[in-house]
Amino acid sequence: MTDHGVTFINAIEVPAERVDEFIAQWRERAMLMRTAPGFRDVRLHRALSPDARFQLVNVAHWDSAEACEAAGANPTVVTSVDEAGKIAGANPGLYEVVAEYL
Repeated sequence: MTDHGVTFINAIEVPAERVDEFIAQWRERAMLMRTAPGFRDVRLHRALSPDARFQLVNVAHWDSAEACEAAGANPTVVTSVDEAGKIAGANPGLYEVVAEYL
């Protein structure tokens, strides 16, 4: 069986006119997170419609929940997330694969 680790998914509610600002902040945060132990990959998805409730969806893969949580506890990351929270609403969660079709 393949080791899927865990998947961090964050559906982000941000006004369409502030998406580019949020993306710039996200890129800085992603640069920090990618150096953390247990990091695998990350992608930020943008809605095609400016009317979508979730303008952005962040999907990251980690070796474990503990690795993801430890990276998120980095004081620099915490400060960056607090700043991002001033312009966007986050809906984060950790998930595991329960079915797969390739």
